[in-house]
Amino acid sequence: STFTKPTSMSLADAACGPSGVQVATTLKSLPEQFNAAGLTAFQSEARSADGTLIPYFCICHEALPRDGSTPTLLYGYGGFEISQTPGYNALVGSGWLEKGGCYVIANIRGGGEFGPGWHRAALKENRQKAYDDFIAVAEDLVATGITSPQHLGIRGGSNGGLLVGNMMVQRPDLFGAVVCAVPLLDMKRFSHLLAGASWMAEYGNPDTEDWEFLQRYSPYHNLDPSVNYPPLLMTTSTKDDRVHPYHARSFVKRLQDMGNGDAVFYYENIEGGHGGAADAKQAAYVTSLYQNFLWKMLSPSSAQP
Repeated sequence: STFTKPTSMSLADAACGPSGVQVATTLKSLPEQFNAAGLTAFQSEARSADGTLIPYFCICHEALPRDGSTPTLLYGYGGFEISQTPGYNALVGSGWLEKGGCYVIANIRGGGEFGPGWHRAALKENRQKAYDDFIAVAEDLVATGITSPQHLGIRGGSNGGLLVGNMMVQRPDLFGAVVCAVPLLDMKRFSHLLAGASWMAEYGNPDTEDWEFLQRYSPYHNLDPSVNYPPLLMTTSTKDDRVHPYHARSFVKRLQDMGNGDAVFYYENIEGGHGGAADAKQAAYVTSLYQNFLWKMLSPSSAQP
């Protein structure tokens, strides 16, 4: 599959080498789930703070104006050697791309796109590199006119929730809206909650001298009452057995206590696990919730100046 074509099975002549793939005969294909006419997908690179080139995929309309007006959803994960690779996403296609939005996937360090070294580069005290990478991609989207901060939204879940939580805290000026799902946000207490102790090889041990660097990327501890943060949709699950809903609850509560609660929206599903939904109906609801939130906040007709 590709970003715009569903999974298919094709017949190619191996004797033709790589060129044979381009003229392969399609034997079977899953049905298309959204209208991909006029869509294009390309790969680009952004230069991170330390000079490393960070690739990202961009899926948008061919006629996308380079005037910064396009609602853009930037997604990232950056952890546990998990790679973000091309694939057909019917939910993003039908709920975002068909509306005219742009979808971007950042291949930041911490993932596995370029092997174990790409993962190890952002472990523990080097975690900020993953966040610098994500910032670099966001800034490149703005610099190339694909979008602008008021039209740029970000989404991440679990470790990706930690990512977007840090983006919200570190660069509130760069984003127009944030969707944070089943996140880690309190890096002082994460290892004492549910499965958290098993992630210390990734982040560090907050009960040791590791707290010196962990506190720098603990979003809960870095909220500033003097800062005007972008609108936030926080989603979690009461029965999440991996990342405790405390992270989401406490972060939202601290924002409210600081007087930043007007632009904070919170949804906690009482069923489901770490995926945030117990069945297809609940999953569809959460998907429509975050997509509608982002479109309302980022579309030219409603985004705040």
